[in-house]
Amino acid sequence: MFSRPPPRSCDTFVAFPPAAAGDRVVFGKNSDRPADEVQEVVYFPAAAHPPGAALECTYIRIEQAARTHAVVLSRPAWLWGAEMGANEHGVCIGNEAVWGREEVCDGEALLGMDLVRLGLERADTAEKALTVIVDLLEKYGQGGNCMESHMVFTYHNSFLIADRNEAWVLETSGKYWAAEKVEGGVRNISNQLSITTKIDREHPELKEYAKSKGWWDGEKEFDFAATYSYVNTARMTTSRGRYCEGYKLLNQHKGSITSEIMMEILRDKESGINMEGGFMTTGSMVSVLPQQPNLPCIHFFTGTPDPARSVFKPFIFVPNITQLLKTSSPTFGHDDPVKKQPRFQNKPDRRHELYKKHESAAVVMETIEGKGKEMLKEIQELEKQKRSEMESILQKGCLDINQVVNLFSQNSSSLILFRSNDQYVTLLLLSVARDKLSKQQRKKIWALRHDQAG
Repeated sequence: MFSRPPPRSCDTFVAFPPAAAGDRVVFGKNSDRPADEVQEVVYFPAAAHPPGAALECTYIRIEQAARTHAVVLSRPAWLWGAEMGANEHGVCIGNEAVWGREEVCDGEALLGMDLVRLGLERADTAEKALTVIVDLLEKYGQGGNCMESHMVFTYHNSFLIADRNEAWVLETSGKYWAAEKVEGGVRNISNQLSITTKIDREHPELKEYAKSKGWWDGEKEFDFAATYSYVNTARMTTSRGRYCEGYKLLNQHKGSITSEIMMEILRDKESGINMEGGFMTTGSMVSVLPQQPNLPCIHFFTGTPDPARSVFKPFIFVPNITQLLKTSSPTFGHDDPVKKQPRFQNKPDRRHELYKKHESAAVVMETIEGKGKEMLKEIQELEKQKRSEMESILQKGCLDINQVVNLFSQNSSSLILFRSNDQYVTLLLLSVARDKLSKQQRKKIWALRHDQAG
């Protein structure tokens, strides 16, 4: 048995009017994963499935639904599920790793990330997605290695589920769970249980199980986070943990939260929300869900690590969207090391085209100060322009389907072209400056050249 790495997780946020500006819900999430893991952005259309059809998730097969909704997902490229995503009905879900008193199952079942995708594919409202997830949790359980590695990394899951009208926090401990309907304008979740005494839905045996384990005496008010974990719930919003830092940032901007503000929160390094190191922010998402049903929901994804050096690119659900090729990783079918037993014997190159170009840009930003600042400024201007274009769509209430059908793909392609054109100059400058570079920087340059030659 390999030892588990220290707990690392993500942050997910939601803001409702009047905390969010205008009649819009704003949803955001950072996905913090192993630094060398590739996160892809992929689209799957709505589909009908024959009776009795089976569905192959990351580790297990389950019964397929009769119909599935169209979804856009940001996911680690090696697995079936997703860290975060949205569906055609404006439902958004993000999940977090959580730990507590209940032992985490190492056996293979549904990953929390599988449950994210299943909730999006099978539900057209946030509460229905919650029901889908808890029903599947009861039937199939949660468990399995959550990292593409020999090292065992397992956890329970919490979820923030939102639509145009409401949001729910769902937190689990094995098969047991509690759910809280979001009230008060803002809510965030991180790598700890956070539902206390306000429980709006729960597993029917939640309290009896806690009594049987000696975690709750059956007399004092039931506090889910305090009972099922070791969290001091009285200090959750005042400590220096990630949950607290996210809570503070949301409340700091309460009343004026927009997509731009949410992106700023996700880019915040001082709080640890934009994570660096062996675990880092490998993908980010921001969604704007207008409460007027005639307006489209707009979903922004990076598809690349470190939102401070990435561009949030917009996506809108319309008919006839094709697969997002620039942010889709290579596939390996039955030869994928994830599918073979024993699993994870090797790790293939899963980098998609945008990921490779982002690596090139990151080398410039790290090694040539002036050039890096210039590049960063240009991509920030590109993002600002796209946000402005999306705001115009929401203000005018007019959507040209032909113009937005390939919206995300076109923006990804533009970014790739921009970075490719700059790469030749970059390599020349780096060659001149190579004597001044560290060993690590020279290694990155060598990898960059190797990719270009390939």
